[in-house]
Amino acid sequence: MSLKAWRDIATPHKDVLEGTFKQSEFAADITQVATGTAPEEYQDAEKFFARTYITEGMRLLLISVAQRLAGKGGDPVIQLQTAFGGGKTHTMLAVYHLASRKTSTDKLHGVPPLLDEAGVSELPSARVAVIDGINMAPSQQSVKKEGQIVSTLWGELAWQLLGDEGLAMVKESHLQGTSPGKQVLVELLKKAAPCVILVDELLAYIRQFELGKSYPAGTYDSNFSFIQALTEAMKAVPNAILLASLPESELEVGGSMGQQTLIALEKYFGRVESVWKPVGTEEAFEIVRRRLFESAGDRSEVEGVCRQFSEFYRQHAEKFPAETQSNEYFERLCRSYPIHPEVFDRLYEDWSTLEKFQRTRGVLQFMAIVIHQLWVTGNRDALIMPGSLPLEDSSVRDKSLHYLPQGWQPVIEREVDGPRSGALDLDKQIALFGGVQAARRAARTIFLGSAASNSVQAARGIKQERILLGAAQPAQSIGVFEDVLKRLRDRLHYLYSEQDRFWFDTKPNLRREMESRKQNINERDALIPLLKERTNRLMGRQHHFAGIHVFNTSSDVPDEYGIGPRLVVLPMDAAYSRTEANQAYKAAEEILRMRGEQPRQKQNRLIFLAADFDVVSRLKDQARTFLAWKSIVEDINNDILNQDLVHLRQAEQSSKAAESSLSQLIRETYKWLMAPAEEFVKGKPTLAWEVVQISTTTQNLVETIENKLREEEWLIYEWSPIFLRNILKQWYLKDGVNEVSALKVWQDSCHYLYLPRLVNDQVFKNAMNQGVASEDFFGYASGKEGDTYLGFTFGQGSIGGLDSEALFIEREAAKAYSDKLAAEAAQRAKVQEERRGDQSVPASIGEGASSTTGSSGLSAPVGGGLAGGSADQTEVANAIKKHFYGNVDLNPLKAKMDFATLVDEVVEQFTLRSGVEVKISVEIEATSADGFDEALQRTIKENCNVLKFSSSEFEGE
Repeated sequence: MSLKAWRDIATPHKDVLEGTFKQSEFAADITQVATGTAPEEYQDAEKFFARTYITEGMRLLLISVAQRLAGKGGDPVIQLQTAFGGGKTHTMLAVYHLASRKTSTDKLHGVPPLLDEAGVSELPSARVAVIDGINMAPSQQSVKKEGQIVSTLWGELAWQLLGDEGLAMVKESHLQGTSPGKQVLVELLKKAAPCVILVDELLAYIRQFELGKSYPAGTYDSNFSFIQALTEAMKAVPNAILLASLPESELEVGGSMGQQTLIALEKYFGRVESVWKPVGTEEAFEIVRRRLFESAGDRSEVEGVCRQFSEFYRQHAEKFPAETQSNEYFERLCRSYPIHPEVFDRLYEDWSTLEKFQRTRGVLQFMAIVIHQLWVTGNRDALIMPGSLPLEDSSVRDKSLHYLPQGWQPVIEREVDGPRSGALDLDKQIALFGGVQAARRAARTIFLGSAASNSVQAARGIKQERILLGAAQPAQSIGVFEDVLKRLRDRLHYLYSEQDRFWFDTKPNLRREMESRKQNINERDALIPLLKERTNRLMGRQHHFAGIHVFNTSSDVPDEYGIGPRLVVLPMDAAYSRTEANQAYKAAEEILRMRGEQPRQKQNRLIFLAADFDVVSRLKDQARTFLAWKSIVEDINNDILNQDLVHLRQAEQSSKAAESSLSQLIRETYKWLMAPAEEFVKGKPTLAWEVVQISTTTQNLVETIENKLREEEWLIYEWSPIFLRNILKQWYLKDGVNEVSALKVWQDSCHYLYLPRLVNDQVFKNAMNQGVASEDFFGYASGKEGDTYLGFTFGQGSIGGLDSEALFIEREAAKAYSDKLAAEAAQRAKVQEERRGDQSVPASIGEGASSTTGSSGLSAPVGGGLAGGSADQTEVANAIKKHFYGNVDLNPLKAKMDFATLVDEVVEQFTLRSGVEVKISVEIEATSADGFDEALQRTIKENCNVLKFSSSEFEGE
């Protein structure tokens, strides 16, 4: 359901809509009402109560007044003491209209139920005396219509209650400036009863008296004596009541004399008074709404909008204050509609602490201007929120500045709102922000929630959850406002933040200092080294690369086979761009083709990582920001820069935030993975680049790179022998060539870009081992002498090693050679069987046993025992030998060939016979006086693991 704008539901009063209201009209003046010169909405009792919301405090007070006037109890003296603008005078006006009975009570909105609750069926008409301390002076006399001269408080009271009769009762005291006694006042009140005495701004009057000095209005002491006598006399007259207002704020109290007077007044009123309950924040909702809005709108429409806000807060519960999750907050939204409760909370809780800000009156004046401006500009917000305040308007801005100390105007104009403000610039630059005015709404909310705070508070500013509450509307992305807060914090010069709190201050933060330092950072000496170090740090050490080379020149990138490929991180001036003028290709090709002045051989061992051209400038700017903040923190700690603790915390926090953003921006910048390849065009290899973008959101950068290389098959971690066979057929074993050096094939794969790029030689060896285990791919030999393959393997076993002697043998040739070996082995077996048969026949006397010599020079058995030997000799010769053990030392430089010979001449003698179990154990021992380096140890251990050694250890001694 779409949100309806507040202007489509609620209707402001005509004077608010047209902007014809007078701010002074919000300031009720009881003297004007008493003399009949007040604005109609205050003068006319019926209109006054129609626009007045009877608060809980006012309700209890009016009940007490009605009961007192009707002689049914009630409080004789009520003290009204609240903060500036807390509704004291407005309450007195309500009592005035109720008591004077110029309008029937049944026409006064909200009054009949109060009379019923008070148990008063007929409220008598009462005399009302209004003593306004602002309109009186100790040294001045008041001349009445009939020429009477009044100069004292008691004279004014007597004349207002009983005219000449009343003046006559206090004549002596009035002329001498001395207080009348309690009994005189009791008689006066009894004759005037039922009566109401309303005393406003009493402190403003009495503090004008100088101690020890006599005035026409009496002395300081005589006036206090009158107050004491009057409050005591009120108790003696059951249908007389006194309401007196006393200020609470220092602004109204004044100097030391005012403070002294207030203490004395509180003492006298405290003996008999009943303190009135001031206006609560919740009650202010209705007070403001009635005064400013003709109608809040249809109840169902109001609830519909408020329900969407309530559900929005519950959907994002972790982002908003806890109180928004209750149904009570939904009711608050409905009661305050079309103004968001957060506006009232900030004005009543924060701004009311300002000396110049009058609580209810100040809210009325401020919101009247705001509502008028929003109406004129066609504001379409669903509620009038802190983020809606049109501070760009001069009238709204000036009203805000009126309550604040000096220095806030440039803060609003340059930072918060207006045509030259930083918040507006941010909204214009980023469409995502501008679409919802995110920067301005957030800045306005921070201003409203923090401008009234001060530096002595333990926790300054407004929490982020309340900024979101005052700025975001249903269906808007919370993330946009969270992001804009970070941008504002990093951009504005008068905005501070600590943890999750934000506030504006008239004192500029360190951002201007930071901006100045940014401009002086040298790119070659400071910026590039920082980015190189941070990029290296992001890469880590757990990877399969032989090396990661960040911003290195071609001469600094080794040209080696290595234990893995090498990742080259190109410098920022060689960024990748989708345009034809791509600096990344040019820089990468220079490193690929040359190592310094020499041609590079192992070109297929290089992979490149390039920066995104569009992000490089942001990365450099962020790096400069971090370096600037870092230097500020260092200078403050070293007392080079004189700043307070708040600025130190800001610098430290900004430095950490800049560092975090820098790491993230490096990830966002270096996201183009480039792998060189060669394609054959007209029979000639031509360089081509394969480029892919890696994720910038994963935690481990180097792992992300390796995963992408594996996914794109630009780097092979596991290789099937079928692919190895295809490579052999395509490039090596063709045109009558039946064998090729295995080491050459591996090295060629490191040299040529048209061949597969393997992680390391172990992947190559694994493919070889898998290939020779089957007769489907190729054969292997550890060497060759003449036409004989040494260590030949085909269809079973594993390779002997990968060195300059190792050979790949074309499958058909390997099959033929294997068949040949099998035939030769079968022939030898046949000959040996025949010779064994000959050994079972006794040799002729004098004939000796003979043996034949094999091709290797080793003897093979061909004869049996000795003729004519003794019986014991015959038994020994004919004894069955069931076990054979052999031990031989091999020259390590010729071990491969010698071992192949041992297999052919000894081992095969056993393996070709059925029923013979053969076990071969190899023991290797190596010693070095200088010790073995870590690289060799790692290689040996890895190879031993692959070859399944039962034990293999390096020892210290």
